[in-house]
Amino acid sequence: MTATAASTIRILLVDDSQLVRRGIKSVLTAETEPPLEVVGEAGNVIEAVSECLRLKPDVVLLDVRLPDGTGFDACRGILQALPDTKFLVLTSYSNDSFVYEAVTAGVQGYLMKEIDPAGLVQAIHDVAAGRSILDPEATNRVLRLLRTGNGTSSGTDLSSLSPQERRVLALVATGLTNKEVGEKLGLSENTVKNYLVNVFEKLQVKRRAQAAAMFVQQTNPDR
Repeated sequence: MTATAASTIRILLVDDSQLVRRGIKSVLTAETEPPLEVVGEAGNVIEAVSECLRLKPDVVLLDVRLPDGTGFDACRGILQALPDTKFLVLTSYSNDSFVYEAVTAGVQGYLMKEIDPAGLVQAIHDVAAGRSILDPEATNRVLRLLRTGNGTSSGTDLSSLSPQERRVLALVATGLTNKEVGEKLGLSENTVKNYLVNVFEKLQVKRRAQAAAMFVQQTNPDR
């Protein structure tokens, strides 16, 4: 199911603490414009995949550490069956390897649990709309890993992209949705999507967050 600006955003909460899930749910269900609906909860990877396949939420809000694996394991398992699902990590863990794995697993957002309620609600709206949300410090961690080669990288550079593909990717890297990119470049949303398919193939990536991270790293080498 795909969320729209006027529709309810359906959320699956994944955290091994029932108390944490209950607290997050109380924050999210107080939001009314547009409404956020917690349609299900899960406490481990197996439950997360099962519930997501059953409920087909718009956004999965999940922690990194789970009893039977990681949130990234759940993300990969879900994406195999539901490739349009959006993921937002909300965690207490900020080490470099976790942040990098989040991006490579296909997560759209990575936030720390210290975020205020309004910030969390806004992040969910943004992720549901197709934007990528990374804590600024988390972004720098990803870029550092890419520069030092400690992350898994295809080694493909941006020279393979056409000028228009590069323009599209530059706007995607700022967090814009396909529709917003199209409006800026005078293209239809479907045309933008087709350009991104080509970009992903040339850069040997599968998700827009991965392509965006590669673009920022190669165009801002001193960050």
